[in-house]
Amino acid sequence: MNKAIKRIISILIFAIIPLKLFASPQMPDFIIYKKDTIATYNLILEKYLQKIDSANTNTLFGLSFRNNSSFNCWRGYQAIYKIEKDSLFIVDIINCGELINKKIDKTQSLEKLKSIFGEKLRNNKVYIDWFDGILNFPQTNDILRWDGVFYKIFEKEKLITISNGIILKTEDVSNYIDDPKKLDRRDKIKLSDILFEKLKKEKWNNKNGFDCGSKYFVTIDQNGTISKVRMAYTDKELEEFFEKDEINFCTNKIRNALKSLKFDIIKDKGKPISEDIFIEILIKDNGIIEN
Repeated sequence: MNKAIKRIISILIFAIIPLKLFASPQMPDFIIYKKDTIATYNLILEKYLQKIDSANTNTLFGLSFRNNSSFNCWRGYQAIYKIEKDSLFIVDIINCGELINKKIDKTQSLEKLKSIFGEKLRNNKVYIDWFDGILNFPQTNDILRWDGVFYKIFEKEKLITISNGIILKTEDVSNYIDDPKKLDRRDKIKLSDILFEKLKKEKWNNKNGFDCGSKYFVTIDQNGTISKVRMAYTDKELEEFFEKDEINFCTNKIRNALKSLKFDIIKDKGKPISEDIFIEILIKDNGIIEN
């Protein structure tokens, strides 16, 4: 059986067997900053828990974590942090969704803090001396990117640089550079359509008979340009179903067809990022492609 036929069979099998399970969106933690309580997508407490007991995180200190927790709160709790003067503290560990009702069980929260931190608990709060990095939280509700589960990138954010729990710097950033001369990149779902419209203008029949109808990841780099194209398969699948010359021909052709495109720049915590855009194309016998 040649590789082209095996590839078709593989695609048919993939189409009828549900292989992908989707994770549920997760509740965020919160940070009290000045007079506001704001959602934050930084798992600071987990860094501490992993550090002291990485082997038994499901039952650590009696917290439920994944056991008996809801689909949208696999940790089984939410943490509340607070910035006071130049320092970061954890002030509460609450049950999932408890803050929605604005009735925090302070007694239960304090018991959890005591069981985890012991003598580190002072004045009903714990100084977070284990965290180094950037704590970010949104200043608008405009979401640029979301991993579908927890982490989100907002268009405008406040960044707080922290070292051993001490606040070193606070700044406001915009994570999107809107250039009127470049293509809009805010909606990731629309990017594959932009790529496809560009690819439609190409002729796909070739003297080698290579069939470029397949699945690809197209990388838009930190500068908003197309920097890489690769087939969206494992190394084993590539070896089994594709010829090397065919892979090189198709990925190079797609990259060359798209290289003139220029997109707006997206940032994460104020730094430009690259991202992969998934496309799947079908080549007809007459060389015309379908999305």
